[in-house]
Amino acid sequence: METIKFTYDDTNETDEFFVLEQTKIGGSVYILVTDSEEEDAQCLILKDMSEDKDAEGIYEIVEDETELLAVSKVFEELLEDIDIEM
Repeated sequence: METIKFTYDDTNETDEFFVLEQTKIGGSVYILVTDSEEEDAQCLILKDMSEDKDAEGIYEIVEDETELLAVSKVFEELLEDIDIEM
């Protein structure tokens, strides 16, 4: 499974996540990541906010409930064996 490292701007701390899936909806790229390869792991849906001029990807956690619900349904369809609980 592919991993991705995130560095937080405010603290300079890094976390590593496992990328489960990526999709593009309405011109925006979303990734589904988890903190563990275990079955009941916590997951996050992140939206790519970077622009063409950015050297590295800039991701934000999707917090808007309507957007989160819509994107999570797409990920559940793409990954038939995963159930995303909110």
